[in-house]
Amino acid sequence: MFEKAQSLFPGGVNSPVRAFQSVGGTPLFVDRGAGAHIWDADGNEFIDFCCSWGPLILGHAHPAVVERVTATLSNGTSFGTPTRLENELGELILSNHRYAERIRFVSSGTEAAMSAIRLARGVTGRDKIIKFDGCYHGHADALLVKAGSGLATLGTSSSAGVPEAYARETLVLPLNDLDALEGCVATYKGQIAVVAIEPIPANNGLLIQDPEFLREVRRICTREGILLLFDEVISGFRVGFEGAAGLYDIQPDVLAFGKIIGGGLPVGAYAASEEVMRHIAPTGPVYQAGTLSGNPVAMAAGVAQLSECLKPGFYEALDRKAARLVDPVVAHAKAQGYSFNIFRRGSIFWLAFSDAIHIRRSDQIDSDSMAYFSTLHAALLERGIYLGPSGYEVGFVSAAHTDADLDRAAQAFIEALDVAFA
Repeated sequence: MFEKAQSLFPGGVNSPVRAFQSVGGTPLFVDRGAGAHIWDADGNEFIDFCCSWGPLILGHAHPAVVERVTATLSNGTSFGTPTRLENELGELILSNHRYAERIRFVSSGTEAAMSAIRLARGVTGRDKIIKFDGCYHGHADALLVKAGSGLATLGTSSSAGVPEAYARETLVLPLNDLDALEGCVATYKGQIAVVAIEPIPANNGLLIQDPEFLREVRRICTREGILLLFDEVISGFRVGFEGAAGLYDIQPDVLAFGKIIGGGLPVGAYAASEEVMRHIAPTGPVYQAGTLSGNPVAMAAGVAQLSECLKPGFYEALDRKAARLVDPVVAHAKAQGYSFNIFRRGSIFWLAFSDAIHIRRSDQIDSDSMAYFSTLHAALLERGIYLGPSGYEVGFVSAAHTDADLDRAAQAFIEALDVAFA
């Protein structure tokens, strides 16, 4: 299958992070998934901790999602008109998220972040944007500068094909460095439209920020009339229904969402106050449109999935599941004296071959340590565990992972660590 794919697609894949370029071997071609398990085209079964790179917080083929999608599908796939399902998902999100008053659905996280940036420029009348090294906001031109795991895995910091004029409008700063931010806003005073950040950066390792840093970013943006964009494509509805904004009790000016709100189907969204969102066409001058925006099948999947997430105790149970996987592996690594740690925020985790207690910036990641990950990844596959094929990527625990799954996986991680450090 991979040989055939290479004759059809660049590198044989339709997204570069799916390639096994950094870990060796042939990418898995997955035929089906159920709960926390996937089966490849050769019939091998794996416990899945990629979860489609995060959207499948309920696991594969969750009955509530399948039922709602199937019922919707029988009525048609797309209309190019408003549907009641858009209202249903929009109300579900807005009525349970204190920092969002209006929302616009799009078709991907990239589109959400790109549209949010345009909105910020339209609101402020300014052109320059600030992003942080290692944070990924999709593959729009102005945002593909030092942009996280996909580029890091390929050993580059920026993409070819991005005009220099675009790149000049993007100011890239190190994470967790308030002096750099203060210096930048002083140098470009009155020119910066937006500061974009993943409040829980999860695209170049899991770079958990000090909440006080995020609060200071908020204060600086308020002082300077700069909009603050929280890109919660990964963290949104993952660390809690209100994402990192709710977890840290910080109100951004604009939010970008994706992944979980689609229940496994292609969806993104951006949201803000009514005052900010009134700048979007047709009520305002900032244009953004999409034929498949608010697609009814995707809306149905999102309603089904987010309804499950709103059930009492959902996120507490998910956190306990993640701890059940991570804690014994970390304990074993410490007992063996391995230079290894697992960073975790809720059900997001990242394997770091490092003794560091905190890794808050991408330049603190030792690229040579990725050789350990390559060995570990292969050893995990042999033991029926699937992780994304890059040491810069995070893993995810879903509600579908049972205690038996997690205990078996923890033992497999322990054995794979022993192989990697042998």
